[in-house]
Amino acid sequence: MDYRLNVTYITFDGHVKVHKYRYLYFVIMFMVYILIISSNVTIVCIIMIHKNLHEPMYIFIAALLINSVLFSTVIYPKLLIDFLSEKQIISYPACLFQWFSYYWFVGSDFFLLSIMAYDRYVSICNPLQYTTIMQKTTVNIFLISAWIVPACLFSVTILVSAKREICTFHLKGILCNSTVLTLHCVRSRTLNIYGLLNFVTFLIIPVLFILFTYSRILVVLYRCRGVRRRAAQTCLPHLLVLINFSCLSAYDILLARLEPDFSNIVGLIMALQVVIYHPIFNPIIYGLKMMRIYDHLKRLFCKMV
Repeated sequence: MDYRLNVTYITFDGHVKVHKYRYLYFVIMFMVYILIISSNVTIVCIIMIHKNLHEPMYIFIAALLINSVLFSTVIYPKLLIDFLSEKQIISYPACLFQWFSYYWFVGSDFFLLSIMAYDRYVSICNPLQYTTIMQKTTVNIFLISAWIVPACLFSVTILVSAKREICTFHLKGILCNSTVLTLHCVRSRTLNIYGLLNFVTFLIIPVLFILFTYSRILVVLYRCRGVRRRAAQTCLPHLLVLINFSCLSAYDILLARLEPDFSNIVGLIMALQVVIYHPIFNPIIYGLKMMRIYDHLKRLFCKMV
């Protein structure tokens, strides 16, 4: 009992008229969550079942979609509980865990997008060496690194934050992300600098690397017209996902440092865009634009009909 009395709770202040529209919010977000899970899991299962999709590019796509499921599972169950609760609160340790998981999967996504860009670069610019470079061992190392490296780097921020004193117990938002820094009594310069280094490591550098690889691909496409169609079919989805994800992530990561004076309605809309667009956008883009996946989806739905 004493332990429970000593637990620090954080109140979410970003909800808009949740007591009036709680059931509407719950139904909408529950349907979105089911759509995210079903669409991502369907494509992952298709990639796992069909042997002609057991290639590095599709394995990386499956890893990206698994990240979307895990990311959504960290966010949506808590949101659904909050919609039906009288008070929208979370314990500080649980808030730190959500914060860690949130950026762990965001960082992992950027690593995976960089790996996918490199995979396309090798496939189009050095096709004769592709099987030599992208071996099973290499693919496994890439996948493990994409999950382990972000986890290790972001855990430092969480461990340091856990030891800092908090003076504010109201979080302007609907989930625990970089805005947790605003709870601290004194803003840590070390945490700010380390956070900016992570921002450069997980967003700026991957985006620059991806843009560099695709610029090289464009040079090859300009010279070799025969591979333009095939390259466009595989590269365009990656670029669309990158643009969407980069814009949302940049806004979210810089939010706590810029501290814009948004109304709750604007803040809620922006927060929902971050947690809805990317997990739904990925399976739609890869399901419709990747022809092999699209063909298997058509066969699946034809059998169901």
